[in-house]
Amino acid sequence: MRFAGMQTDASRSACRNAPTLGAVEAETIARFRAGDSDAVRAVYREYGKLVYSFAHHALGSRELAEDATQQTFVQAWRAAGSFDPEREMGPWLVTIARRVAIDIHRRERRRDHDSLDDTATTDPALTSEPPDIERSYEVWELRRALDDLPPDERELIELNHLRGLTHLEIAEQLGIPVGTVKSRSFRAHRRLAARLGHLRENTDGEPDEPTRRTLD
Repeated sequence: MRFAGMQTDASRSACRNAPTLGAVEAETIARFRAGDSDAVRAVYREYGKLVYSFAHHALGSRELAEDATQQTFVQAWRAAGSFDPEREMGPWLVTIARRVAIDIHRRERRRDHDSLDDTATTDPALTSEPPDIERSYEVWELRRALDDLPPDERELIELNHLRGLTHLEIAEQLGIPVGTVKSRSFRAHRRLAARLGHLRENTDGEPDEPTRRTLD
C-alpha cells in the first residue's frame, strides 16, 4: 500500500516542529485494526506529518524521512491487528518509526562502504543504534509529556531543568514559597514518570525501549 500525498505533505513540514498529536475516532481505529485500507489512510492523514517530522529529525534527510514515513505506515498496516485501542496512536507509530529509522540508518552505513567483503556484518559501526535517532525519540517523548503537564508545573520543570534554576531561585522568580515549588516539582515529576513509563515496556513487534531518560 502507498499513501497518496505523502511526499507533498511531508516536504511542507520539513522545517516545522513536531505537530500536535491528532486523534482518530474509535470506529476508525476498529477498522484500522481490522486492516481496512480506508481506515489506514485516515490514520496516515492524521499522523503522517507527525511521523515524518520525527523521521526527518532523526535521519536529517528529506528523502530518507519520506522513505521512513512510507515504511512506518506499511509496517503499521501489517501490525494493525496488534494495536491496543486503549493506547495512543501517535506514540505507537513513532515507536515503529524509530525502528524503521534505525534500519534505514544501518542500510545507509552499509552503502557507505565500498565493499561488504571488507567489513564484517557484525561490525558495531553497522549494527549499533545511531545515537541521534535515540536522542530524537527521547526528546520527542519528553516534549509530548511536558506539553501535557499543567502550565504551572511545566513552567517549573522548564526553569529547573532547562534553565538550571534551583528551587530557591524559582521561588524568588515566581514569587511563591519554596514549599510550593517543591510540591509542584514532586507532582510534575510524578506525572512525567507515569507518562514516560511506557518507554520501559517491550511490546511484541516493537523495539526495545531505552531505559535512561534525561531532561537535558
